[in-house]
Amino acid sequence: MPKTASPAKVAATKGYGAKVVLEGSTYDESWEHAQKISLDTNSTVIHAFDDSHVIAGQGVIGLEIMEELPDVDEIYVPIGGGGLVAGIITAVKEKHPNVKIIGVESSAYPAMKKSLESNSLETVSGNTTIADGISVKTPGKLTFDIVKEKIDKIVTVDDKDIINAMFLLMERSKAVVEPAGAVALAYILKHKPESGKTVVPILCGGNIDMYLLGQIVSKGLSGMGRMLKISVLLKDKPGALKELVDEISSINVNIVEVIHDRLSTDVSAGSAGVTISLETEDQNQSNELINHLQEKDIKFQVIS
Repeated sequence: MPKTASPAKVAATKGYGAKVVLEGSTYDESWEHAQKISLDTNSTVIHAFDDSHVIAGQGVIGLEIMEELPDVDEIYVPIGGGGLVAGIITAVKEKHPNVKIIGVESSAYPAMKKSLESNSLETVSGNTTIADGISVKTPGKLTFDIVKEKIDKIVTVDDKDIINAMFLLMERSKAVVEPAGAVALAYILKHKPESGKTVVPILCGGNIDMYLLGQIVSKGLSGMGRMLKISVLLKDKPGALKELVDEISSINVNIVEVIHDRLSTDVSAGSAGVTISLETEDQNQSNELINHLQEKDIKFQVIS
């Protein structure tokens, strides 16, 4: 696995009895190292996606979708190396050619999209993304040949879209899906499907470490206007903080955390800096609070 693999994925794999070797910063670098180990130890190496048996196994998902939802119009599938989408597209298009298959990549690693545009395998440099599970620089040759013949479209999403999808899944569906597995839903949430269409986003993978999950919850709340952090400079006198808290409470906003600072060099003598983290119902309530504090002539700065 890459050195960037989530601790949860590494621990789970070890728990199943496997030896885990961390090498490289991307899947491609890890694959090169796995091939070297295979040659040095005369062992068998199984490709994660560019293998006909792996593709066929993942294609069963397509058969299950058609069995349970025969009137489906569109299926959205995450793409990294292309094994999952190649399997699903082969299984579905064989008997249901009118069902549209849309592949979804991270905008940081659009390798399959670039390859289709040039009609040949392309390698992308890649950028930082939370979707490490689909951070593949070069698609598989076998998967590319299948995808280019059958795919209807490939689209991309960025990390912000992915975070919003993961947050919604946790809050509404009580489901924890890793970033790479949430890209299909992320695209649907941002680009609403045509009314009346029956649409299926594939959710796959739950390998995410708890620290990142905590960050995603915070960023999800902030992105939806439900988490607000402000910095206020108060006169250092008894009751000053209470007056500020009372004004915030009058809008029914929940205070999550208060950090009181008198000692920083940027806080003048006779003053106290206060950083307050707030939880609001939505963006409208956040705006209401900001307007209320401005009307009360309270000097503050929105941090996030």
